[in-house]
Amino acid sequence: MRKNFLLRTCILIVALAAVLAVIIFTMSLQKREETGTQTFFEQFVISGGPIVWLVLLPLSFITVYLIFEYWFTISRGKLVPSGISRKVAAVVQHTGLRLLPAKMAGSNDLVSVAVCRAVDYCKGDWRQMQNAVFNSLQEQAEQLLRRIEWLSLIGNVSPMVGLFGTVFGMIKLFNAIVVAGGQPQPAHMADGISVALVTTFWGLLIAIPALAIHGIFRNRIESILSLAAGEAEKVLAEIKHNLKRQAEQQKNKQCQIKSLSSNKIDEPVSL
Repeated sequence: MRKNFLLRTCILIVALAAVLAVIIFTMSLQKREETGTQTFFEQFVISGGPIVWLVLLPLSFITVYLIFEYWFTISRGKLVPSGISRKVAAVVQHTGLRLLPAKMAGSNDLVSVAVCRAVDYCKGDWRQMQNAVFNSLQEQAEQLLRRIEWLSLIGNVSPMVGLFGTVFGMIKLFNAIVVAGGQPQPAHMADGISVALVTTFWGLLIAIPALAIHGIFRNRIESILSLAAGEAEKVLAEIKHNLKRQAEQQKNKQCQIKSLSSNKIDEPVSL
């Protein structure tokens, strides 16, 4: 469901970018006819040609969208809320392990999800439960790292697209020289040079923040994982205490049963 939503959002962003490029192109042509000078959009958007309009500009919109989404979803307050270990430990203490997954069903933080999975899979084996909790935390962290890989992908692809635009612009430049018989006017060469420089500009403009933000989020995920592991340790301590208490209660219950059984055997049979 989430992947479909992201796909629809990306398609919408690409469509909006294409519409915006057409509007800007139309407005710039009108203004050029009126004033004879180039606007900022003409210099840095229109001059880049279709490679900027249809590839690099949509990539910039997608990058901004991903940065905002990750900024709000990959945060300490959402993934490891304050006091989450006390909350889970209190549920374990009051309701026991059997009802813990049902009580924490609405929680999506790292610690709650890991502990509930461990309780479901391990069925009271504390040693296996401990391993399952940390394996679940590692798995969730890897899922978060795979999510932010989109920023790394965009950051690595954008300069290549810019380089492609540079090559394309140089080809246009040399074609202009050939058409002009080896003596082109500067105005004839400006188109190819503009495409080469503007596409390189956009490729670097997208790649630098995308890779920088990717590194920031990667460090944030590692920090959150370390914090979640510490909170999980506190919950595991309460679970161990709860299992020990249950074992003692079970042992006492068995002793009482044996005692009652022996008393019945020792009672004399009345004739």
